[in-house]
Amino acid sequence: MHMRGFLFFLLTIVSGQLFAQNITLSGKVRDLTTKEALQFASISISGKPIGTISNLQGEFDFHFSNEYRNEILVVSMLGYKNYEAPVWSFENTSTVVIELERSSTYLKELIVRDSLSGGDILRIALSRIDENLPQQPFILDGFYRDIKRVGGTYISLLESAVQIYDEDSREPRNKHRLKERVKLVELRQSLGYESKFTTYFDQDNLLEDLLLNNNIRYRQIDARDELFAVMKREEDSYYNGHEIFVVGYDGEYSLRLFIDKQDYSIVRFEFKKMNAANDIVGRKKGLEGRFIGTDKVVEFRRYENKMYLSFMRMTSQINWYDETTQELKFETELFQQLLINKINPNPESRIGTTESMKKYGLQYQNLNYNKKFWENYNVIKRTPLDSQIVADLEKAGPLEKQFQDN
Repeated sequence: MHMRGFLFFLLTIVSGQLFAQNITLSGKVRDLTTKEALQFASISISGKPIGTISNLQGEFDFHFSNEYRNEILVVSMLGYKNYEAPVWSFENTSTVVIELERSSTYLKELIVRDSLSGGDILRIALSRIDENLPQQPFILDGFYRDIKRVGGTYISLLESAVQIYDEDSREPRNKHRLKERVKLVELRQSLGYESKFTTYFDQDNLLEDLLLNNNIRYRQIDARDELFAVMKREEDSYYNGHEIFVVGYDGEYSLRLFIDKQDYSIVRFEFKKMNAANDIVGRKKGLEGRFIGTDKVVEFRRYENKMYLSFMRMTSQINWYDETTQELKFETELFQQLLINKINPNPESRIGTTESMKKYGLQYQNLNYNKKFWENYNVIKRTPLDSQIVADLEKAGPLEKQFQDN
């Protein structure tokens, strides 16, 4: 009896230590058959408001509280069956390899049964946005990153932790004015903002610009008969246990939407327009900037039966030409990513106007670099594929030191 009591006491101490700590689960997501890395797969805890995504090599670091030790880890990706396993089953594993199995689709049989066209599906989805997006106040915790490149060389990196507050997701009167309020929590940046090329990028708040590119939240898809007529139904897909409609258009631009069959909620939006080179977007120092193209993805995640923003990424390219000779002088590219790593659908307080980030560039909204904070914050993990970015940026010194000096 004494020994049994001692063991119970010992286990109680160990359990207390475990639950006082956070868990970091590191892993890689890949295709079960081809073994290829799966980019931007969603990693979350079933039924909980937290999550992260895999990077360009399928790798991730997922930080979460030990209180979720007995919950289920879920890995999801469009076109694949979910992977599910208890969190505790990964204990004592340094790096987890998670393999996702492709789902089977039966497009021809389904078309015979429902006969919905691509335009029909999109029309219904747009009409149900209000039903599927949250219509009460909520806060999203997010990780934002932007990288600037000039002529093939990366010149700056900025990363921030933010909170995004929205009263609701109703259609705004002004679709080009930010309705959300965003609070900067932490910020770190490289020294590249000293470059002479920085002025050739927009000096406004780039995170605000990215949020305004959420075409679903801001209802920036015109519900016109002309659009519905050209939308084609493509092979059905699968995501997070649900069958998905896929509708798309390829012409002067490429547009693709992934729509849940159960409630017609929009799961993913893709837009791409390249080789434009006609629109002049600015003039500086005898040069004129021409918009070349953009590539954008907006994804949503279901939580408590509503669809919340989950991930955004956008690449924009502007080329600069001599106004007189029309000679190409250099190319600029802006890469932006926003990961939502926590959803709070019932916030006790709101983000007031005095707490909101300023309208000007994030690089000028100085916050002291907090290394300890970043060690346990869910970000999009950097990979060896980013070695060129790091090599270019570290010409000015180690990134960690640049973060500290900025």
